[in-house]
Amino acid sequence: MQKTTRFLILIAVALCCIIAAVAVFYQPVHDRLAWRLNEAQIMIKSFISPPEKAEFIPQTQSGTAMPTPEVQTTPSNNTLTPTWTPLAEFTMTPLPFPTATPTIEPLPTHVALQGVRYMDQHGLWNYCAPANLAMALSFWGWEGDRLDTGKALKPYNKDKNVMPYEMADYVTANTDLKAIVRVGGDLDLIKHFLAKGFPVLAEKGAWIKDFSGVVSWMGHYGVITGYDDERSELITQDSYYSADYMVAYDNFIEGWRSFNYTYVIIYPADRENEIMTILGEQADETANYQYAAQKASDEIYTLTDTNKFFTWYNRGTNLKELQDYAGAADAYDQAFAIYNTLPEDKSVRPYRILWYQTGPYFAYYFTGRYYDVINLSTTAIEAALDEPALEESFYWRAMAKYILGDKYGATQDFQESLKYHPDFEPTLYQMNLYGLP
Repeated sequence: MQKTTRFLILIAVALCCIIAAVAVFYQPVHDRLAWRLNEAQIMIKSFISPPEKAEFIPQTQSGTAMPTPEVQTTPSNNTLTPTWTPLAEFTMTPLPFPTATPTIEPLPTHVALQGVRYMDQHGLWNYCAPANLAMALSFWGWEGDRLDTGKALKPYNKDKNVMPYEMADYVTANTDLKAIVRVGGDLDLIKHFLAKGFPVLAEKGAWIKDFSGVVSWMGHYGVITGYDDERSELITQDSYYSADYMVAYDNFIEGWRSFNYTYVIIYPADRENEIMTILGEQADETANYQYAAQKASDEIYTLTDTNKFFTWYNRGTNLKELQDYAGAADAYDQAFAIYNTLPEDKSVRPYRILWYQTGPYFAYYFTGRYYDVINLSTTAIEAALDEPALEESFYWRAMAKYILGDKYGATQDFQESLKYHPDFEPTLYQMNLYGLP
């Protein structure tokens, strides 16, 4: 009897091994099961080390309680000069803060642009950006699809995020269209673009049910093709939900705030004057960041909890772009201090923030806070439970390690950065500069 039992157990084990081998090596089966296995892995890791419980406590903390009423137009002194893609030389001539939207002809109460080919993001890993960029391009007669944009935007399939500038770069490099990225947007500005026949590609946050069945915050893109003032709703082509997905104005603004009100406009070169007219003074990139920094500073006094975290973060991001790294570091310190007071709950804490917005790395690095860069990037990497496909986080951790004398650790992180984004130009530049293998 015991021999029979042992024999049956051996047969069962052998069958399990055969099934596992088929799942791994037989591609059709592997493709169907991979995402389920990945979800199981994430759930186990999330249970062992919940990412929402992680906190960032800087070694050097800000003493700034609240921002001054007006954003300074002169950058503060910094300990370092950027060694990669520095911003254009900052003008020391103060610029007036622009109005949010220039005065042009009255807006219609309803606009619904036609011509976008709807594409969803499902069936592929994190394909929000490729799908939305492909939809935005299709409005202008581009005939490709999400797989075409995805080859360039996501060379590594599980890359967590695509930056707006990467989408704009794709447009200029692969089409005869142009693209412009701006921040600090508002509803009136969106309506003016739509009324003139320009869809708006917006980057925003969304609270979506994740792999564990819990609602959590993550980044998301959407193509806005219309609005309806009577219903107070935007018409969006949402790659996660559906075509012509209606979003209430207030809900959109709240999600948009978490990404600094960032938007991308794609347009034919011969219509550039129309774009600049709508943007007004914010056609100038520096003026745009000054306006957005002031907008974030104003919102700090009116918002609470998670929204206050986002607006402090936005202030830091805008000051970083203005090369005020010390001011940006102060703002990020305040943002993380608020984050640490939020309930340790995925439905409240936006723990994925550094997957999408890497401004704190710049601010801390260029103010000499290298250990804070390492600690913060490590926190972001460890929060990626399935696979840390975060080339920017590895890049900045490598930069901090190198300057602290850990050349071996820097080399390892640079190589990880290239693993998740082959040919990632900042990493290649630094490795060549430092003579690293």
